[in-house]
Amino acid sequence: MVSRIFAGFLLLCVSGFGVAHAQAGATPKGVVELFTSQGCRSCPPADRALESLIRQGDVVALAYHVDYWNYMGWTDTLASSENTARQYAYSRSLGRSGVYTPQAVINGREQIKGTDAAVMNQRLESLETSGSGLNVDVDATMRGDELSIKIGAGRGKADVVVVYFQRRRDVDVLKGENQGKTITYWNSVTDVQTVGMWHGGDLEVVLPAKLMKGDKSDGCAILLQASNAKGEPSTILGATVLIAP
Repeated sequence: MVSRIFAGFLLLCVSGFGVAHAQAGATPKGVVELFTSQGCRSCPPADRALESLIRQGDVVALAYHVDYWNYMGWTDTLASSENTARQYAYSRSLGRSGVYTPQAVINGREQIKGTDAAVMNQRLESLETSGSGLNVDVDATMRGDELSIKIGAGRGKADVVVVYFQRRRDVDVLKGENQGKTITYWNSVTDVQTVGMWHGGDLEVVLPAKLMKGDKSDGCAILLQASNAKGEPSTILGATVLIAP
């Protein structure tokens, strides 16, 4: 069952209050990773759907801006080649022949078109009901100049992945398929770092908190994510979100 504490935490984050602690024991419904672009005319509905999931308060929702639409005449101001590489890695992991936008990856397990928040909620609920939801506790706390990540016990092994993001960015798109639009983007990913390995037991990882205090990023998601035999991203076992105060 989705924790009411987690829902309240995320709603505070979206409302703009400073928070430095992801509530212990709070379990989100799941993780949605949206691959999007400022240069794609089909993406604004997906960007709004992602915002809806964030405001909903029980989903870890992240926007990865990719760079392969830049040839259309507008360079996405939030895109990176690393985000594009993550999408291609998911494509291989999920057995697909290519990528597209707007593509949403659900719990690292499956992909769908990311334009409908209701459909994404249905997939998250279906995975949760079938036992394929998030089942390992993940908590994160900022203490002075440290970011403490605590992982609970469970089965298997996985990477501890920190996904840094900008919580909100308003962008005037001056060229390309969305020319003339001002679009608000939420939880736009700026960096992804693997910071530890989990082998099924309780684990604490302590990091410098300075990456959460600059202009580049003001929040992060912690993903406990397994990899396939080739090291590509796969099933997400647990997750939480932390917003810098």
